[in-house]
Amino acid sequence: MFKFLKSLLGRGPAVTNVTPLDAEALVRQGAMLLDVRSAAERQATKIRGSTHVPLNDLGNRAGTLPRDRVIVCQCASGHRSALAAKRLAAAGFDVRNLQGGIQAWQADGLPTQ
Repeated sequence: MFKFLKSLLGRGPAVTNVTPLDAEALVRQGAMLLDVRSAAERQATKIRGSTHVPLNDLGNRAGTLPRDRVIVCQCASGHRSALAAKRLAAAGFDVRNLQGGIQAWQADGLPTQ
């Protein structure tokens, strides 16, 4: 209970923000890229190979995520993915946040579909 309260108050585990290029390198090394945007956002564009679990479903589906791989959380701008990353870190996952989200990914010229 205290871990949960600490994470809500911002005192939970620290989460590292990564640049799009660092995130791409992590994915090439075997990390999971977790898209926490809505279904409509994902339908418009997505990063190839990403796994979709909307932020509002994360609590119910966290048990399906791998604990033996780094998870890089991604949204549109980095805000929702930061929330997701903090929740997952509090639950013991090895997690990073894609700073700037898919917008930064695209601005760096990385591919989407």
